[in-house]
Amino acid sequence: MLALACLLPACSTLKILYNQAPDFAYWYLDGYVDFTGTQSLQVKDDLGKLQAWHRQTQLPAYIDTLRRLRQRMPADMDAAQACAVFAEVRSKLVAVSHRTEPVVVALVGTLQASQLTQLERQLAKGNADYREAFLEGPPRKGRDKRYQQAVSRAERLYGTLEEKQLTVMGQQMDQSRFDAALFYAEKLRRQQDVLQTLRALVAERAGVERTRLAIRGLLERWLHSPIPAHRDHLEGLTQESCQTFAALHNSTTPAQRSRAIETLDAYEQDLRALSGVRKS
Repeated sequence: MLALACLLPACSTLKILYNQAPDFAYWYLDGYVDFTGTQSLQVKDDLGKLQAWHRQTQLPAYIDTLRRLRQRMPADMDAAQACAVFAEVRSKLVAVSHRTEPVVVALVGTLQASQLTQLERQLAKGNADYREAFLEGPPRKGRDKRYQQAVSRAERLYGTLEEKQLTVMGQQMDQSRFDAALFYAEKLRRQQDVLQTLRALVAERAGVERTRLAIRGLLERWLHSPIPAHRDHLEGLTQESCQTFAALHNSTTPAQRSRAIETLDAYEQDLRALSGVRKS
């Protein structure tokens, strides 16, 4: 939901976070893998190069998306229009994923079995957090957490929501097809796919081409689950999110839409400053 707003932080921190993104990404990844000294130097260098490519080639496209979305804000919107924005953002994220492929391939060639054990432990911690939030206790607990997250993201764009908008979001949440257990099953499938793929590559000390094909297949299975029920569930949630966004947007006031326009314009100005692209 709110594809762009979900990805962008508060306007006041966007430039700071973007400029420090390689450092944040490094520390995040290091927490999962525990890099060696040699790996650290290589990963930091690769992340710096990835950001330079992203700044030059991707930020201008984000600016175009923000501008088109901003132009749609004054009018009502249907689910198809909302999904068009989501699809556009998703395609950009997929492009970044493909760009990281050589980086991942190079890193996999240096991984040790002990690092994969560390990765498995860290994933298990995240799984425990998910179970506590969505699978343990009354179903209402998970529903309320998702509702609070959705409201927070919506208010990042529109400002404080009114009661009627909170009602719209609550109704959409109550009617949601979200299945916490099914979502968790896909989460586990992806994790096991990652671990099994990496363990096989590390054990056989696979060459670059073998590793590249394995990582590409892993990404494809991540984006499109090979399990039909899981794939249908995720695709259904995407359509549902588009419907929710359209319903919420259509319930907003002129003042809230003006706030959304101002928010998107502020994002655009920050992205222009980061990319060096001038407004035409």
